[in-house]
Amino acid sequence: MTAPPGAFPVQLRQPSVSGLSQVTSSLYISSGAAANNKLLLSHHQITTVINISAEVVNTRYEGIQYTQVPVADSPISRLCDLFDPIADHIHTVELKQGRTLLHCAAGISRSATLCLAYLMKYHAMSLLDAHVWAKSCRPIIRPNSGFWEQLIHYEFQLFGKNTVHMVSSPLGMIPDIYEKEVQLMIPL
Repeated sequence: MTAPPGAFPVQLRQPSVSGLSQVTSSLYISSGAAANNKLLLSHHQITTVINISAEVVNTRYEGIQYTQVPVADSPISRLCDLFDPIADHIHTVELKQGRTLLHCAAGISRSATLCLAYLMKYHAMSLLDAHVWAKSCRPIIRPNSGFWEQLIHYEFQLFGKNTVHMVSSPLGMIPDIYEKEVQLMIPL
């Protein structure tokens, strides 16, 4: 299911890679360092922090609910087991007028993967549209290949079709949206 034009979750936002990247009116993603910056959390009125890493320890600030799910950034990690529970948690926070910060170590793979799952489930976006949108908000996102496989399976569960497919490349299996990029990297 492709989102209709103008249906993207946030209208005016600036892409960010060092701070908190706003993806929807109530969801941000970031690195672990940004997630521990009290000024950033306060400025963006974050009420919930979800840490999807084992290596980042959150500084806990009063008035913010913290959840930590220790997951390695490895293609064999089963992040798909978290797609529904984390998406549901983000949605529940939004219904209570709160704001969620989803982070991992760098804000590139694990948090981005869970963000894409949330956008598919609660914003009815295809995986392709969710990726285009999230990348416009946080240009450095790049889920690992195992997470892509899990997202592709999840998209099929939700919508009965896929907008992204895994393809063979000189670097191994990659999502087809990276094909041109890989071709430019590999000399003929």
